[in-house]
Amino acid sequence: MDSDRIKGKWKQIKGRIKEEWGDLRDDDLDEAEGHRDYLVGKVQERYGIGKDEARKQVEEFERKL
Repeated sequence: MDSDRIKGKWKQIKGRIKEEWGDLRDDDLDEAEGHRDYLVGKVQERYGIGKDEARKQVEEFERKL
């Protein structure tokens, strides 16, 4: 799903993101609101993983949408 469609369906996608990465807070997701790089950074920060791994996880998540 492309970033414009993700932004348009953000409220629905937010729930699925919380299922995937339960350590992300609502304020993290409100701030991310469809911005992939911000989401990658928060996944990296909350889970203590490298940027490449966080980006890979977010890209895999997007493919499942």
